[in-house]
Amino acid sequence: MQQIIELTTPRLLLRQWRDSDLPPFAALNGDPRVMACFPATLSREASDAVAQRCRGLIAERGWGWWAVSLRENNTFIGMTGLHIPDAQLPCSPCVEIGWRLAFDYWGKGYAQEAAQAALQAGFTHLQLPEIVSFTALPNVRSSALMARLGMHRDAATFEHPALPPGHRLRTHCLYRLTRAEWCAREGLTS
Repeated sequence: MQQIIELTTPRLLLRQWRDSDLPPFAALNGDPRVMACFPATLSREASDAVAQRCRGLIAERGWGWWAVSLRENNTFIGMTGLHIPDAQLPCSPCVEIGWRLAFDYWGKGYAQEAAQAALQAGFTHLQLPEIVSFTALPNVRSSALMARLGMHRDAATFEHPALPPGHRLRTHCLYRLTRAEWCAREGLTS
């Protein structure tokens, strides 16, 4: 078993999953507002399976899609982290950064705060040469966050292979950030 990386920010803790995270995770995965740029909302069983997979990958690697909770009261608010995508993408092999927060926690800067911590872990602790992020074109909120994180959008879009031709979410944009770019921005040597 790998040593599990946990990350602390001024307001958040990115940590291994707990059984108590499953009900609020299922609630956010069942919320049509949260899942508007995903193919469908998730059932409780499907949501639990995602959480268990996240937990297993963190146990195996020490990092992954971490559960995110507020430091002030330990309230679970979603997930953020790093992941090796299963799908064959134009940027494969790669490590992606992503996030999914409960709707009540949108617009408060939590996704950016958590993502910045995940980027730092990816580039300093894991020494990744590049981190990517991608989303369906209609997901302008996530695209804006990718840009705020200093990621650069590729000119070309791509068709996500997990979605059928003609699906409204199939066309994706891809953002990238290299370790050298991140280090230069942070005033660090790469």
